[in-house]
Amino acid sequence: MAPHLAREHLLTALLESTEDAVLSATRDGTIETWSAAAEHLYGYTAKEMIGQPLSRLLPLYESPQIEQVLARSNDHSHAVELGERLHKNGFRILVAVRRNVIRGHDGEAKGILEIARALDPHEAFWMPQEAPLSVLVEQFPGLVWATDRNLKIFKVWGAGLISLRIHPGKLVGQSVCEFLGSADVHTTPIAEHHEALRGVASIFEYSWKNSILEIRVGPLRSASGEIIGCLGTAVNITSRKRSEESAFHQARHDALTGLANYREFMDRLECEIRRAERSLHTFSLLLLDLDELKRINDLQGHLAGNRALKRLAAVMNEHCRSTDLAARYGGDEFAVVLIDADRGMAENVAQRIERRLRSESEKPPLSVSIGICVYPEDGRTSGELIEAADRHLYRCKKNQKQRIVTAG
Repeated sequence: MAPHLAREHLLTALLESTEDAVLSATRDGTIETWSAAAEHLYGYTAKEMIGQPLSRLLPLYESPQIEQVLARSNDHSHAVELGERLHKNGFRILVAVRRNVIRGHDGEAKGILEIARALDPHEAFWMPQEAPLSVLVEQFPGLVWATDRNLKIFKVWGAGLISLRIHPGKLVGQSVCEFLGSADVHTTPIAEHHEALRGVASIFEYSWKNSILEIRVGPLRSASGEIIGCLGTAVNITSRKRSEESAFHQARHDALTGLANYREFMDRLECEIRRAERSLHTFSLLLLDLDELKRINDLQGHLAGNRALKRLAAVMNEHCRSTDLAARYGGDEFAVVLIDADRGMAENVAQRIERRLRSESEKPPLSVSIGICVYPEDGRTSGELIEAADRHLYRCKKNQKQRIVTAG
């Protein structure tokens, strides 16, 4: 874009409306100019936005509209359109937008000039020309509500929270406290509504009626910019959270035994070391090796070997506290982090695991070799602790009569 053309258009726009946010962008969508009002409306400074893509401000569905404006080479319309823009803080702003194509001396489109002003959200929904936006909001898969400064709900949109039997029509006239079942102004979700009355937008999750809602709350402003209430949305994300938790669990646990995997084990071990450093307490680490697993696989097949691994995992879980961590460290190697456990407690747990395996009647009979180390006596880092326990485990494997070897 020719710089002098951009400056001419920008100057004209600023003279026409000193309160509107004005920006210009090249044909490929790179922002070239950014007015002070744009900084006020969107939260970004000119330094942050010049040279950045215009798409940074746009919801995904807005991008094709920009392409259409540039494609209309003969369109000199100054029609105002409604749209949404993304504020630096993450919330969306309803805006009235006028766009003009910037042209060079040859008449070719060089870029775009956009002039926008914020709309009062509740005012926008009642404007006849904005019927398409109203239809979209009514189909929103959740709830959108507007409150006054006393947090009394005066308008609700959206399809509702059907699974929770919350319908939009029943909320008008209620306070947010009644709606969300909380009256404490210092805790979620009421605290966030009071923050919105001070101009702060927030996004948070709220456990409610055995479900998880994702709630967004921001200030509701009048046309003059005065905060007159709150604007909030709620979507039921229970299924998504359960899927995320399931995926996270699968990523951190061994599929065969259900124990923590190597990644989870190492992360928890590092966390426990940091906690022990702060509180000056001790903990113990067991490394376990299932004896003769290769022989079981060779003679009876890998299904029998898998059953043997699962049997050991079950015994480990049986003799570990809920605060401890049992993990499958490798193919036939396992580990247990025993929280707040000294050497005597660790030896006791190891002996119980070994005796429990010996007492099983299921075939083939299983035995396990166990190495024990204690923080900080045997090491202060994860590497030192694992090396110490592994060294004791190797001595145990060599001495088949002594299944458990500790430091000392």
